[in-house]
Amino acid sequence: MNLSKQEVKHIALLARLGLTAEEIEKFAGQLSSILDYVEQLKEVDTEGVLPTAQVTGLENVMADDAINQVGPKVREELLKLAPEREDNLVKTKSVF
Repeated sequence: MNLSKQEVKHIALLARLGLTAEEIEKFAGQLSSILDYVEQLKEVDTEGVLPTAQVTGLENVMADDAINQVGPKVREELLKLAPEREDNLVKTKSVF
């Protein structure tokens, strides 16, 4: 399956990704390859194979919440990387 540039632009819009013309070209090929692989997987005979969500046997493995303190110099350097800042915080647009 070959995705058109317009389809890649639409997918990027849904994912809220801003892509350059070069990235659209690159991802059109990559996404097409992925979809071709999915088509191959559809042809695999899975008759008699039990559905499996995961195979590790692990359930609800979560890391403890932890605050990692950084020094003022590191904090300052990190804040410099943010496009917008307010009151020593990274300012972002509302998600909802």
